[in-house]
Amino acid sequence: MIIAANLKTNLTRKSTTEYINSLEAYIKSSGVSQDVLVFPAMSALDSFNSSYLSVGAQNAYPTKNGAFTGEIGTEQLDEFNITTILIGHSERRHILGETQESIATKFEYYKKLGYTIVYCVGEPLQKREAGKEEMMEYISAQYEGIDTSYENLIIAYEPVWAIGTGLTPTLEDIEEIHTDLKKKSYAPLLYGGSVKVDNAKEVLALKNVDGVLVGSAALKVDDFCHMISFAEELQK
Repeated sequence: MIIAANLKTNLTRKSTTEYINSLEAYIKSSGVSQDVLVFPAMSALDSFNSSYLSVGAQNAYPTKNGAFTGEIGTEQLDEFNITTILIGHSERRHILGETQESIATKFEYYKKLGYTIVYCVGEPLQKREAGKEEMMEYISAQYEGIDTSYENLIIAYEPVWAIGTGLTPTLEDIEEIHTDLKKKSYAPLLYGGSVKVDNAKEVLALKNVDGVLVGSAALKVDDFCHMISFAEELQK
């Protein structure tokens, strides 16, 4: 399974280093066999030299360098040997206004470089309440311009209305939509949307759920380690 932590705009460089070191020590001492990914805040990226987990970027512009104020490119990512990136997260779509066209351009750029891409899709509450057909049409539009057969692709389904609200779809709903999305791509499919210690094990046990993308509930490293341990138990 793939267990990923999106730390968003949280933690400092110092506390992120402490987080990574604690997480790596846990993975090593526990013999964890799951794939663990961590996406720190941009200012906290560093040469962690982690042997037991992968550190990725929450965002980057599709360029090596240049006049793109507020962005980073591969020149900055290469400094830290980062080859994993999060693309299409709902907060970048809905808060920062990224369009599907710009997201697809970014995807193609990092695909050509061979990056591992965690690509996010999901729907707001109004689309869910409009019925399954309209909801799936909305999610399907987020696959436009995306190579769903890309070998280093990981897809994360995140119901937008559940992120940071404490609300989650029912387990039946999660399993149903993951089953539908699996028809679009054979890539590993993660669930994200208010995943926390209390529900992670049940979610990980669902059919067609290949892991989780965890937000605020991953900020405490001990809690994130617990979620990793749930995946280990289920894989035995």
